[in-house]
Amino acid sequence: MAIVMVFQGGGLTQEKYAEVVRKMTGKERLESPSDWPVPGLLAHAAGQGEQGFRVVDVWESQEACERFGETLAPLLQEVGITSQPELYPAQVFVSA
Repeated sequence: MAIVMVFQGGGLTQEKYAEVVRKMTGKERLESPSDWPVPGLLAHAAGQGEQGFRVVDVWESQEACERFGETLAPLLQEVGITSQPELYPAQVFVSA
């Protein structure tokens, strides 16, 4: 079952997001699922909304999401992002 992971708040800004991307990939921006350190990403979106900067991922399974979390958590801590993601099973996931 697909898992949705949403990050918002807790020090998350566009600048800190970019810093995590650089630390995780050595690149300035994410362009392909192959940029992620673990397989299983189905979708990724990040942007500034009225409520602040938000990142939404969809993972193919809870296990893939957890593997990513093991890599991501230390990087978030390093840059001062303290929020925990909201995780929930996707009732529906459709991709183009």
